[in-house]
Amino acid sequence: MNITIIPATDLIDGQCVRLTQGDYASSKTYYRDPLEAALRFEEAGIRRLHMVDLDGAKAAEPRNLRVLERVATKTSLEVQFGGGIKSREALGSVFNAGARRAICGSVAVRDPEAFAEWLEEFGPERLILGADLRDGKVAIQGWLEESSITGSELIGQFAARGLTQAICTDISRDGMLCGPSAALYAELQRQFPEVEITVSGGIAAMDDIRELDRQGLRSVIVGKALYEGRITLNEIERCLRNA
Repeated sequence: MNITIIPATDLIDGQCVRLTQGDYASSKTYYRDPLEAALRFEEAGIRRLHMVDLDGAKAAEPRNLRVLERVATKTSLEVQFGGGIKSREALGSVFNAGARRAICGSVAVRDPEAFAEWLEEFGPERLILGADLRDGKVAIQGWLEESSITGSELIGQFAARGLTQAICTDISRDGMLCGPSAALYAELQRQFPEVEITVSGGIAAMDDIRELDRQGLRSVIVGKALYEGRITLNEIERCLRNA
């Protein structure tokens, strides 16, 4: 397989949790110390880690930068960090704490000129657009609010300004272990060949990842399936060896 597998670490109160369909009330803790999970991923040969500051998403500013800094300094993982990045100052603090890439969603909807300026300043290799979808529309503010813009419209707006990375999450499938919306992601990838569309939401088994790979997707985020043992680190390690 050519697709890059990226484990997810979602943070509440400094702990590694998972939600179901973005519902904070459904939070389940898997690791009290996210560094423990990160070290296991690194040992299996994983190179990238998806880290979301759920406290920060609610508060509109990063709240778990110490966790980011510990993982970034104590592992070789390339951390992509999102949640609460609403200002240039917040973006700088995320990079200063060790993130290799930063994920911005709400600000791209509410203040597109600011995001476009950051894209130019920091470069498309460091900024990722977060397009989280509920019923086809982009949800913002930690998935608590819905906008009127579609994922395709949002990605297209910034692809014209140099965007090369976007994470698209189907909120209705997130944490449900029901399989991803493969056709949706494949269509977005065909529509925007210059943008790496990262799949997020619904991954339940390695077969889901193999199908996304067959459809030409380049990266996928794996969360609950990994923490619940539906996909094992041994399976991922074998895939990486055979890549």
